[in-house]
Amino acid sequence: MIDPAARVHTTADLEADVSVGPGTSIWNRAQVRVGARIGAECVIGRDAFIDEGVTIGDRVKIQNAALVYHGVTIEDGVFIGPNAILTNDRFPRAITATGDLARADDWTVSPIVLRHGCSIGAGAVVVAGVDVGRFATVGAGAVVTRTVPGYALVAGNPARRLGWVCACGARLVDHNGHPAPAEPDRYATDPDLHCPTCGRRYHYVPDADTLEERPLVPPQGAPA
Repeated sequence: MIDPAARVHTTADLEADVSVGPGTSIWNRAQVRVGARIGAECVIGRDAFIDEGVTIGDRVKIQNAALVYHGVTIEDGVFIGPNAILTNDRFPRAITATGDLARADDWTVSPIVLRHGCSIGAGAVVVAGVDVGRFATVGAGAVVTRTVPGYALVAGNPARRLGWVCACGARLVDHNGHPAPAEPDRYATDPDLHCPTCGRRYHYVPDADTLEERPLVPPQGAPA
């Protein structure tokens, strides 16, 4: 069902049984395949491809020419940059071992989940079977081959963790104001980080190899 409050460009191609939520915009020549579910207040850019059965949450931005294949789940508030690719087959072949054309039954989908608020940079590739954690950031052109923890900043080919980022997107720093490093050993004696831009505070959780946001401390004398 296409909500009456959604905006769909006349050149966009929406197949049967597609759901589009209120306030969502789908732009020029975007293709949305059968059974895809797109939430409210999303932006699907020009020439974007949303494959069959893909689930997209609310307030998601998918920029021009991004490719989102079958098996991908996108939670609320996710950003996907232009020309990014989310794959679904870890062992791709056009033919079987006997030389026949490979059909749907000849391969297994390896799902991807993009967690709440994360960002995938322009031209990045997320390889099938990995997740990108809550508010993590994948740098432009990165090739993600393993799961990215929440709030992690990764870049390169293959992608490696460079540090940590805030929910607002800024790089987190330690108590000295230095960019928070990637190495877990660094946090054994000083696990607390903060955002120099918005003031949010975080704590490194070694068992999960991720961060937890801590409540903001009100100024002295201010109501809690």
